[in-house]
Order: sequence, then C-alpha cells, then structure tokens
Amino acid sequence: MGFSFIGSVLFLALLFRSNFGQQQYEPIPNTDEYFVYDLFQKMGHVYNVSAPVCSWQVVVCDANQENVIGLSGASLGLFGSIPDNTIGKLTKIQSLDLSNNQITSLPNDFWSLNSLKSLNLSNNKISMSLPSNVGNFGSLERLDLSGNEFSGSVPDSISSLNSLQVINLKGNRFESTVPLGIISCRSLTFIDFSSNKFNGVLPNGFDSLPKLKSLNLAGNEVGGKGSDFAKLGSLTYLNISKNHFQGSVVEIFHELLEVVDLSSNRFEGHVSQVNFGSRLVYLDLSDNDISGESFGDLSQAHNLKHLNLAKNRFLEQRLIKIDSLRSLEYLNLSSTNLVGGIGNEIALLTHLKTLDLSSNHLTGKIPLLSLQKLQSLDLSFNNLTGEIPIVILKKLPWMERYNFSYNNLTLCDSAFSPETLQSAFFGSTNSCPIAVNPTSLKEKTRKHKGLELALVLTVSIIFLLGALLFCAFGCRKKTTMWAVKQDSYKEEQVISGPFSFQTDSTTWVADVKVATLVPVVIFEKPLLNFTFSDLLSATSNFDRGTLLAEGRFGPVYRGFLPGGIHVAVKVLVHGSTMTDQEAARELEYLGRIKHPNLVPLTGYCLAGEQRIAIYDYMENGNLHNLLHDLPLGVQTTEDWTSDTWEVDESNGNGIQNVGSEGLLTTWRFRHKIALGTARALAFLHHGCSPPIIHRDVKASSVYLDYSLEPRLSDFGLSKIFGNDLEDEITRGSHGYIPPEFQNRDGNSSPYVITPKSDVYGFGVILLELITGKKPVEDEYPDDNSSKDLNLVSWVRGLVRKNQGSQIIDPKIRGTGAETQMVEALKIGYLCTADLPAKRPSMQQVVGLLKDLEQL
Repeated sequence: MGFSFIGSVLFLALLFRSNFGQQQYEPIPNTDEYFVYDLFQKMGHVYNVSAPVCSWQVVVCDANQENVIGLSGASLGLFGSIPDNTIGKLTKIQSLDLSNNQITSLPNDFWSLNSLKSLNLSNNKISMSLPSNVGNFGSLERLDLSGNEFSGSVPDSISSLNSLQVINLKGNRFESTVPLGIISCRSLTFIDFSSNKFNGVLPNGFDSLPKLKSLNLAGNEVGGKGSDFAKLGSLTYLNISKNHFQGSVVEIFHELLEVVDLSSNRFEGHVSQVNFGSRLVYLDLSDNDISGESFGDLSQAHNLKHLNLAKNRFLEQRLIKIDSLRSLEYLNLSSTNLVGGIGNEIALLTHLKTLDLSSNHLTGKIPLLSLQKLQSLDLSFNNLTGEIPIVILKKLPWMERYNFSYNNLTLCDSAFSPETLQSAFFGSTNSCPIAVNPTSLKEKTRKHKGLELALVLTVSIIFLLGALLFCAFGCRKKTTMWAVKQDSYKEEQVISGPFSFQTDSTTWVADVKVATLVPVVIFEKPLLNFTFSDLLSATSNFDRGTLLAEGRFGPVYRGFLPGGIHVAVKVLVHGSTMTDQEAARELEYLGRIKHPNLVPLTGYCLAGEQRIAIYDYMENGNLHNLLHDLPLGVQTTEDWTSDTWEVDESNGNGIQNVGSEGLLTTWRFRHKIALGTARALAFLHHGCSPPIIHRDVKASSVYLDYSLEPRLSDFGLSKIFGNDLEDEITRGSHGYIPPEFQNRDGNSSPYVITPKSDVYGFGVILLELITGKKPVEDEYPDDNSSKDLNLVSWVRGLVRKNQGSQIIDPKIRGTGAETQMVEALKIGYLCTADLPAKRPSMQQVVGLLKDLEQL
C-alpha cells in the first residue's frame, strides 16, 4: 500500500515536470522581460520560467506590462559579473534591489539608468572604483552601496544627484577626502560613510545641509572640529567615532539630537558646559580628552538609555546624579576619576543591563543593585571594601559578565570555581575567615538587623551633633572674616560699588556699581548670561584663598563659573590706554587665536578700568616651578595651580613616574616642551596677521595642560595697555631680558620691540631645559666664575669651548642621545646672540628642533 502511494507521487511529479518543460515561457527578444530573464539565466538563477516575467513576484512592470520599473532580486544567490545588455537595458526602471548576493562587478551600460530613484547593491562583493558617470542618476533618491569592496575616491559628480535623500557607503574601501560634491545634495536626510578610509577634513559648507537627520562617519580618518556640525539643526543621529576630530565638544549638542557617538577622537572641553537635550537616548563620549570636575547637568536627559564617558581626563569627582536617569540600560564610567562611595541611589536604575565603574578610586561597600535585568557588572580596580551583598552573589551565575578584581573585598562564598576566582575576584580580594554558605549569611543578617539599626541611629546622632558644632564654628569664623574684609557678597549685589579686593601685595578696585549689570563674555557660550557677580561667586569674592599668583599684569585667581567651567581669572590691573570698545575688540581677537600650544582665552569682562581675561585652567602648572623643583605651594612666579601631577602612561611621552620630582627626567619630554613652545611662538610671529610679539617669554609663561602638552600663556595682553607698559615689560623677568634692553642710557632712544626679543627669551628657556639651571642666582660651576655670571653667559662660554656636554642636567643624562642635547645647546646659543639680527626666526628654530630627532 505504502509502495503504491509513493509510486503514484513520483509519477505525478514526473508528469508535472514534463508538462512544465513543455510549457516553458519564451520572452520576446529585446524587451524588458527578455533582459531580466537573460540576467537570471546567466547569473545562476532560474525564476519560474513557465510564466511571463512581469508576473514574477520580484518584478514590477508598468500598467501596460511592457516596461520593468522595479526589480527586487535580493538574496537570490546571484553571483559573478552582471552581463552587459541585461539590467543596463531597463531604461524605465525606477527601483533596483540586488542586495545580499555574490555580485562582483557592474556592466558599462549600468550607468545609463537615468530613471532610477532607488538603488540597493549592498552586501555583495563588488570590487571597483565608483565612476564619475554615477552623476547620470539624476533622479536617484536612495543609494546603498554598503558592504562591498568599492575603492578609490567618491567622484565629485555626485553633486548632480540633486534629489538624493539617502546615501550609504558603509563598509567599503573608499579613501581620499569626503567628496566636495556632497554639499550640493541639499535633499539629503541620511549619510553613512562609516568603516571606510576617508581622510582629511570635511568640505566647506558641509554643515549647510538643511534636511540632514542622520550622519555616520565612524571608523575613518577624518579630522575637524565640533563646530563643523554646529549648524546641522535637523540632525538627530550623529556618529563620528574613531576619527581624528578635536576641539571643544560643547558646540555639537542641540535639542534635536537623539543619538550621539563621539568616542575615540580628540575632543576637549568640559562636559559640564554641554546642554543635553530631553530627546537624547544614546550618548558615548568615551576615549577622548574631555576634562572638568563635573559630568554636567543630565537632568534634562530623562530618556537616556546608553551613557558611556569612559577613558577621559576628568578631575576627581563623585558619581553622577542619577535621579532623572531612570531609563538607563547601559552605564560605563570606567577610568573617569571617580572618588567616594557608589551610593544606594544606584538601585533606582531598574532597567540597567550593563554597569561598568572599573578603574576608579571608589571606596566603601558595594550597595544593593537592581538585579532584574543586570547582565554585566564590572567594579574592578577600585578601593571597595566589605562583603559583596549576598543577593548580588546569588545573581552572578546567571550573568553574562562580572568582575570584582583588585579591590579590598571580602568574599564569603565558596561556590565559585578556582577559574572564576582567578578571573573575577583576582588581586587584593580578601578571603573570608570561614567560608560559609550564602543562606547562613542571610540568616545571620536577619538576627543582627535590630542591632545594626540601633548602631546606625547612634552613629547618625553623633555625626549630626558634630555637624551642628562645625557649622556654628564655621559661620562664626566666616562672619568675623567678612567683618574685617568687607560687606558680604550678597549685600554687595544690592549696595552699589565700587568693589575693593586685597591681594598679597596690593589692592585693586573694580569700579562697578551693580555686579549683575556688568556682562561676562564667554566665547564658546555666547548665549549664557554670565555677569561680574558670577565672577565674584566663582572666586569666592576674589578671596585670597583662590589667588594662584600675582603676575606682571595683575593677580590670577582660580574659579568655577556656573556649569562647572574651570577657569583661571587674570585681572589686568594696570591702567589701559584703550577704550572699552577697543579693549573688547582686542580681547575678542585674542579669543579667536587658537593653537594646540597656546593657553586659550575663554572670555573676558570689562569691570570699570580693569580688564579681566578668562582662560582655560591649566591643571598641571608651569614649567618654572616644575623644572626647578619648587614645591607646588610655593609660587614665587606666576602659577595657576596647586594640584598634584597625574600622568597617563599612554600619553606617549615615555614617562612612567607620577609626581613633580620625576616628570621632567627624560630628554624626550623636555624636547617635546621646547618644540611645543617654539611652535607656539612661530605661530604668533608667522601665523598671525599682524604678527603678535609676546614680549615676556619665560619658563613661568609655559604651562602644561591635562595631556602634558606645553601651552604658552599671556600672548597679546601687552597691546591692551599700549606703549605705557612697554618699559615696565622690558625691565621685568630678570634673566630673560635681551641685551638690547639692558643698561640703556636714559637719553638713548627706546629700542623697538621685535620678534627677536621673544627668540632670546625662548633661548633662555631652552638652556634651562637642557641644564636644569635657573636663569639667574643659581650655581654655575666655572674656573673663572664671577658674581655677575648668569645662565646665558655661562652656557655661551662653554659652548664656544666645545664643552657643552659637561653642563647637561644629570637628571636627563643617559635618557636620550647626548648629541641631540649638545646640538640643542647650540640652538640656545644662536637664540641668545647679543645682536638681534644674528638670532634665528622662530620658524627656523622649529625646524632645527625637529631635525634633532634625526640625530
């Protein structure tokens, strides 16, 4: 019975196959149906040849069933080259989808399909360059070439695609720069150029695409600044990760953004200045150079699900406030310099799937976490103590990943295998004195719950009493201090000025009637309404406790403007010969001068006769204090910081030692400082129009930022005071004054300041870096030493005798090629020539210092 049934089925199948063969459909030659049929036949796919092509599910024909206007050949196993005289003959086709096949190349007649509106060739193996006649697709609205092997550059003829709305070139081998022609495609809403080899910078006008909503440039080598995206007001998705973008991160953000990935670039600035919109869902700023003491105000980002701020250069800070971040599913704050405890409020994140707080300075116990959805937990490399909560231990076997290594935790569960203990609890984790079962720990916890509650209440009362006593004493002390100094800041805002402030050596006055009516200009935040009252608050009313130094132009204070903007506030106390309008124009001009080796001017305030310059705060102090081993609290020269040094071993400087004593013990790093400072001066002299002469180049004017990059400060300030300050400037900075300004006869005409006076000051800095000696009043071993000997005369005398190798700083001897150090002394010799005409230009100095690397 079964055999007869099977035989009948086979017979019917053979009969059907015979009839099918007899009724095979033959399309008319040189018609659209014929071209499609021929395409499938030659590329290894036969699609229901018994029926007319226009009836195939993958084909769409016009109303007359004559012209093919749509072809959806995705995932049909097509392989090899598309033959000529097939697709290229479909003159009326509007939509073509051949994605997810094995196509290797396109025919020459392919580019004549000028009726195409949608083209999808993604996920094939097409290996060729994109020809310029892609511009023939004048009606094209959607272009997807992703996941192929296209190479070369994208032709600028793409500018002809005026109707283009979507372009996807992801995952190819395109190189060269982002095509200039893209800025002509004004209808674009979606661009994906990720995972290619694009380089250079974005073309001018790229930020003028009015409808662009989604932009993905991830995984290329494109450079630029955050301001390149500032005008893309319709943008909701931005991914420029793994590129070379730099500058301030602040300029990128606006209200419409939903997804932002800026990871693995070189962005700087303070996150506290960023305005995170309420629509933000995904934010990744990891692996950049973002600094500051605060993660910023995330209270508006209540829809945020993904937050990654790992591997930046934040100052020490506590865990971010998470009250309004209840939607978070992913939180990565590893390597963000967190201090203090984690806090019980972390349990409010009930949607959390991933939590990474590793490589910080967290202390205290691990709090209870919301474990309902948590699948990845990393608390390694901290200073956490105590026992891991039982409920967390019981959850671990069901999690995808967890790590508690390198803490001071006590592990009281013997259920983990030796392999797990090595991978997830390795390092300083303490073993429990008696390994016990988690269930017994739970019972023990219940028994002592009442005792613990009583203990907590007792400790709380003690702390409360202590806090009340501290507040009473502090308020009394503060009231006394203000009574001696002046009225309270709050009263000063109500009572008219002028305001008077004392420094260690003088008193300066801000002739301001009402503090809230005097504006403060912050260049990167022009819409923020900062006033002189904010400066008062930021500096504790210009209190001596915030005074960093008293430089030639006036005192410098450390402060935090609203939003956590960390600044150095320099009060230019000398009377300016400029009007307010002229001073404002000059400060605005200086604010536009940007260079990686200049301390950027952040903003300014005109407070009566005082011009107040606001700079980015330089976390790592100045070269003079560091080079000559001055204690960080002793600020005999202008110093903006009292912080300790923190050096990242990945900074490429070859520096392993953390701390001021060991930072400058390598020639490589000292050479880097010299070259960076020289580049800054060369930019001022040769890259600015008109050239800017610094007039006071010295070691204490060279600062090191968080990345240990040298930055020159105080450029351009002397111009604000006019010629009245010139004599004072040339008389100052003992040891750096060029010979042409020394011992001048009062009746002689004043020497005209030129860039060569800056060259002399730089030469002195270079000699300091090589010898480790101060410019004056140091020990200069010499058989014929005199009491008038200084660094320049000492070094120049020995260089003339070819004895330069004897005076290399012992701290750096052996850390680099001695020939480089000796040649660097000769560069310093040239820079400190008595006659200005014999000194090289700073451009030449940069070239000479770079040439040292080849020795």
